[in-house]
Amino acid sequence: MRAVSAAAALCAAAAISFGAAAQEWPQKSVTMLVPFAAGGTVDIVARTIGQKLGAQTGQTFITDNRGGGGGTIATTVVAKATPDGHTLLFHHMGLVFNASLHDKLPYDTQKDLVPVAYIGATPNVLVVNNTVPVRSVTEFLALAKAKPGTINYGSGGVGSAGHLPMEVLRATTGIDIVHVPYKGSGPAIADLMGGQIQAMLLTIPAVMPYLTEGKLKPIATSGARRSPALPDLPTLAEAGVKGFEYAPWYGVFAPAGTKPEVLKRIHEAINKVLADPDVARALASQGLEVRPMSREEFAGIVNADLLKWSQIIRRLGIKEG
Repeated sequence: MRAVSAAAALCAAAAISFGAAAQEWPQKSVTMLVPFAAGGTVDIVARTIGQKLGAQTGQTFITDNRGGGGGTIATTVVAKATPDGHTLLFHHMGLVFNASLHDKLPYDTQKDLVPVAYIGATPNVLVVNNTVPVRSVTEFLALAKAKPGTINYGSGGVGSAGHLPMEVLRATTGIDIVHVPYKGSGPAIADLMGGQIQAMLLTIPAVMPYLTEGKLKPIATSGARRSPALPDLPTLAEAGVKGFEYAPWYGVFAPAGTKPEVLKRIHEAINKVLADPDVARALASQGLEVRPMSREEFAGIVNADLLKWSQIIRRLGIKEG
């Protein structure tokens, strides 16, 4: 009987210990690393969620914008941080691009980082400036084929979220368009409106103000289905580019070695925030389709995209650094 009682006491103690560990996050302020400048989609997502997490937990959530290196600088900070759940990375699908674009990285994407929470995904928008005489995908492709090498498209740099899918479009359709890399999408958008370049593939939040003001022309979105933010705009696939699908995801990562119970607590806290109607509306206004899922499902998506994009990047011969 004493042995049974002792075993029961041990189990109870273990349960209490696990519960305490799960509740120990956050014990102090949490730093949310964002690998891009303030004002971009990842930054908006982090600040929106961080504000609600702060109210939910009673701790401060600090957004730390560490741009540079195509997102690798901020990622390195998180990969090497103390694995206690108080340093998190907010990133998008560019995380998996970097794994194949760089010959050497100061971290291993699969070994040094743990997917914690999937936030959602958003298609991009193919846009042209008002001097380009096209209004549809068919007209855009016809112009590119009639005048090869005359359409210049901009991006935030080699291997960026605006570069790789455009190279896939180029390879898929056989058009001859020229990539002009910039140090960030801001200068590229300025040149797009100024006429120095003719086209870009941009996130909905980045391009929406210019579409509303009539400063740029939307041609198509890049997702598998039409975006609720731009319901009248066809996708590239339905406009004739069969099989084309690009809707980069957004998610949260922690350093490898973070306790499973802490990861569970962070995952649950973020999903609770995503279930808030105000947050859902705020993110939807950014063109983000929120879809909470398990950590295992998110990890599966990350691993699948690491393989998919490594093959694409290798096939297209794209390299950065």
